[in-house]
Amino acid sequence: MNRRTAREKGIQALYQMDLSGAEASEAIENVLNGDDSESSYLYDVVEGVERNLEEIDNTIKENLEKWSFDRLAKVDRNILRLAVYEMKQSEDVPAKVAINEAVELAKHFSDERASKFINGVLSKINKSME
Repeated sequence: MNRRTAREKGIQALYQMDLSGAEASEAIENVLNGDDSESSYLYDVVEGVERNLEEIDNTIKENLEKWSFDRLAKVDRNILRLAVYEMKQSEDVPAKVAINEAVELAKHFSDERASKFINGVLSKINKSME
């Protein structure tokens, strides 16, 4: 499984966890749906978000302008979570790649306005990390 596919499945797993309170392993198994392809990156990012959720959410909250965390659509919130995890924890994923991938995920799972919003929030987070 390539990283783009792992991110797409990761968003689905994170969304499921956010909606139902499922554990990471259960949500991952549900989104894999019997697909036995190599998915170590999928496990890494979903379990990493779960382990670092409080820190990730705080980073997002600190960088929202004129918007509250609770008002974020669940899919957009989870796209941000995955991207922030990659930006802060994945040494082999440059921040710009994480941002671009998040924008593409937003275009796929949300809409054009969400992709612009996500780009803005993540760019602000990236600047604060430099």
